[in-house]
Amino acid sequence: MRPMLKLRFLVACLVLCSLTALAADEPMAVIVSPGHAKSLKKEDLALIFKRKKLFWGDGSKVQPVNLPAANPYRRAFSQAILGTIPEELEKYWNDVYYHGISPPFVLSSELAVLHFVAETPGAIGYIPFCSADAHVDIALVISANGHVGEDSGSVTCPR
Repeated sequence: MRPMLKLRFLVACLVLCSLTALAADEPMAVIVSPGHAKSLKKEDLALIFKRKKLFWGDGSKVQPVNLPAANPYRRAFSQAILGTIPEELEKYWNDVYYHGISPPFVLSSELAVLHFVAETPGAIGYIPFCSADAHVDIALVISANGHVGEDSGSVTCPR
């Protein structure tokens, strides 16, 4: 029985590593609901996703959304923007929760994030770059190596 558990663990690790590698190969788009904050900086994102910046410049409420902690895009986003992995933020969220600050919503898929951001005023999230469509604005691009910038012109998507 024990060798079978080891085999399952090994297979799970290989699958997770391959998913992380897939995420690392495609850049991410930080998407916002139309008309909001097209000129964000990395520092702004960190404040938004740590719930320290709660309002856009026009006074509307920021609605950040995350993917699940195990999602390779969430892990890459957290490392590039927050400098840590999702599990290391648990203590932070436990501490600020007692001050009335809740973490961003977690949605189950990239498609759910895309739809939420497109339909929710003030929303912001991140998805694979090639999944973005005309219903959202791209505020920033996070390259496969973690570089954060505004230039999406060099990114090509197979269609």
